[in-house]
Amino acid sequence: MRDDAGHLSPTPLVVAAGLAAVEGILVIGFAALEAASVHADRAAMGVTTSVFFALLGALLVACAWYVVRGRTWARSPLVVSQLMALGLAWNFLGGGTTWVSVVLTVVAVVVLVGLLHPASVEALAHHGDEA
Repeated sequence: MRDDAGHLSPTPLVVAAGLAAVEGILVIGFAALEAASVHADRAAMGVTTSVFFALLGALLVACAWYVVRGRTWARSPLVVSQLMALGLAWNFLGGGTTWVSVVLTVVAVVVLVGLLHPASVEALAHHGDEA
């Protein structure tokens, strides 16, 4: 994929952004499921939770798009979200949810490696120099 300056985005950056976008879509799906399960006895909590996760998912998708397009600012929210995913993975460790922990850890590490890969850093730095 090419950034706004017409340069080809490095593969690690594209892979990281793709996985982050999938995460965002899954978070939006969770928000929809949460919205569908709102009951009158917990309406405020259900609605605010749904809105929060919908916005978080949309932010992940948007940042994934913009980081591939060469926007340096979009990398920071993606890095923070992956660090949060690692913390969440730690909470799922043990018992019947260990597989969730493993999946979250692998995806977060792959995204972090892709975002912080030297080719990705260089590509984003050069786009910042041209702006």
